[in-house]
Amino acid sequence: MSAQALTAIGERPEQLLFDELNTLLSKYLDAPHLDQVFQAYQYGAEHHNGQFRKTGEPYICHPLAVAISLAKMRMDVHGIMAAILHDLIEDTDVSKENILELFGEDVAELVDGVTKLTQLNCKTKAEAQAENVRKMCLAMAKDMRVIIVKLGDRLHNMKTLGVMRPEKKRRIAKETIDIYTPIANRLGMNNIRHQLESLCFEAMYPMRYRILDGAVKKARGNRKEIIEKITNSLKTRLHQEHVSCDIQGREKYLYSIYKKMLAKNLSFSDIFDVYAFRIQCADVGTCYRVLGIVHNLFKPIPGKFKDYIALPKANGYQSLHTILIGPYGVPIEIQIRTHQMHRMSESGIAAHWLYKSDDEEHINSKTRANEWVRDLLEIQKTAGNSLEFLDNLKIDLFPQEIFVFTPQGTIIKLPRNSSVVDFAYAVHTDIGNSCVSARIDKRLVPLQAKLENGVTIEVITATWARPNPLWLNYVVTTKARTGIRSYLKHFKQQEAINLGRRLLEKELQDIGMSLDDVSEIMQQQLLQAIKLEKIDALYEEIGLGNKMPFLIAKQLSQDDVSAPIKLEDTEIRKETPLTIKGSEGMVVTIAKCCRPIPGDPIVGYFNPGKGIVVHHHECPNSTNERKKSTNWLEVEWSHDASGEYPTEIRLELLNQPGTLATIASTISKMDSNIESVIISDQDTRVSVDYITLTVKDRLHLANIMRQLKKLFIVLKITRTRG
Repeated sequence: MSAQALTAIGERPEQLLFDELNTLLSKYLDAPHLDQVFQAYQYGAEHHNGQFRKTGEPYICHPLAVAISLAKMRMDVHGIMAAILHDLIEDTDVSKENILELFGEDVAELVDGVTKLTQLNCKTKAEAQAENVRKMCLAMAKDMRVIIVKLGDRLHNMKTLGVMRPEKKRRIAKETIDIYTPIANRLGMNNIRHQLESLCFEAMYPMRYRILDGAVKKARGNRKEIIEKITNSLKTRLHQEHVSCDIQGREKYLYSIYKKMLAKNLSFSDIFDVYAFRIQCADVGTCYRVLGIVHNLFKPIPGKFKDYIALPKANGYQSLHTILIGPYGVPIEIQIRTHQMHRMSESGIAAHWLYKSDDEEHINSKTRANEWVRDLLEIQKTAGNSLEFLDNLKIDLFPQEIFVFTPQGTIIKLPRNSSVVDFAYAVHTDIGNSCVSARIDKRLVPLQAKLENGVTIEVITATWARPNPLWLNYVVTTKARTGIRSYLKHFKQQEAINLGRRLLEKELQDIGMSLDDVSEIMQQQLLQAIKLEKIDALYEEIGLGNKMPFLIAKQLSQDDVSAPIKLEDTEIRKETPLTIKGSEGMVVTIAKCCRPIPGDPIVGYFNPGKGIVVHHHECPNSTNERKKSTNWLEVEWSHDASGEYPTEIRLELLNQPGTLATIASTISKMDSNIESVIISDQDTRVSVDYITLTVKDRLHLANIMRQLKKLFIVLKITRTRG
């Protein structure tokens, strides 16, 4: 009945909704709590007075509908009150402080957590959406009820999408299916998830929804006889074995049918031929006994059995899944679980309020949810911005799980396609930061090796090791991705500070000063002039190439530190080279155009935001630019420069079988490694090859080239420089 019709017969829709809510709450709340809910309703109705939804009903009907959804989950009194008041801060002149004063801190924090951020300084809708999700997740970390109220809010909004424009329907449905549905799944709230998925499917693809819905209704009548036959067979056999269970034929959800049709490129008849049944038992032992009975009754399909009781899903879901060949050769899907597991599968984390219990299943479910929220906190701390956080959240919300083992036999759950690095970070962040390789089932593997179900992994670490930016290309878990980014961000910052200090010290020495001569007052005057807060921030800016060290040194040498530098003063400066070891890392990088190695004459270029790029003195990219740019810096190799440096050589070789093998063998014997080989020109007699190999210094390269020259197959050899 519409809002107008109800008004016409003298019954207000909000009063009917509140009566329904009150009836539900009376079953589990006492009188004082019911009074508090009534006060919240009166307050909400008063401030929403005069506001109407696009459906035409008074606005207060929406918060009441959300509260009814939560009451069906037996949400506590503060959660119900927050549901009734959840739109006040956003849509009326009520503030958080008003709610705090009238209804207490618990309710105020819940309402604030659900409230969207208004007046965001975001350039796009995507940024605003991401910032709102980030805020909601932070509030959820403090109180899990925030997300349950939000899911109730989203569910009712989806149910009342009918009056919206088609493009707005699709946008809201897309946001729901991308963010809120996976969150409901992650928290084990399958009842809400299935409702949201169906509503999103209808909003996004109305024609497909109608056709599929019609096909399901048409097929339902034809299947009745088979379902009754299978149900009777199951009941008879279980009765013979003296096992008491509840058996229900289970209808597949439209969205899950649609997803399976898309993923496996199947027709509707192929999908709907799977007859689904759910068997609920008294205890876990009975579940396994029933599994044996049904496997004895109908033949199981190999590889289609899954034990989610022994190895629960990340959201706490537990059940035995098996597919059998039933009468007439049709597949039968059977789920076997306890009554408690069924309640948990429907309500998930909300079961904490729905069924107050200290049993292990509830505790485990709550623990898993809290662990996930802690991971979210870690993600948001290390994410650069809200869009990056939302991307990481989406990755985290769509895992297809595998189970692997530590050497001690501990089970670790990971998404499919996880690498050794993902496993290392799942065990501990410090292990991830220092891993160098691993053994899978006692076989040595590289870090990018993909993991398979059931393998045992032993991670090999080293004290000198640190995360490599290339790891980001193949890690799939959010914890690994954020761990790597966080370490690299901090490492680069510290490296930039150290380099910036060295650069400034060198420039001060060139004008007869040192950092010790710079007083605290001079530092503060300088920082104020260049608008930075700390001296480390200045060092970092210098190290990253954003500020020129000789300009800062010149400014510090003036009587008035805060006065700007005159450009002509910067021309008169000595060039004392900065010592480069080559192993500095992210803020001192070796140019790929000329690939300088220890022993080569070198020059450094300040690359804003990245640090110093070291070029060969004769690099074509440096010779012309150095004359007109002040960003160049005199540098030299340290005497104790160590490590391996890539360099490139050009070879003219006789084109005959085994030539490359001979070259590779000779290079390997000289304690070098080939990184790449490019054959640029080739005919029947001669092949021109470019080989990138690693060397320690110029002497090492000279020895390698000398050995190669001795080979009769080498016609000519030169080193390339850009």
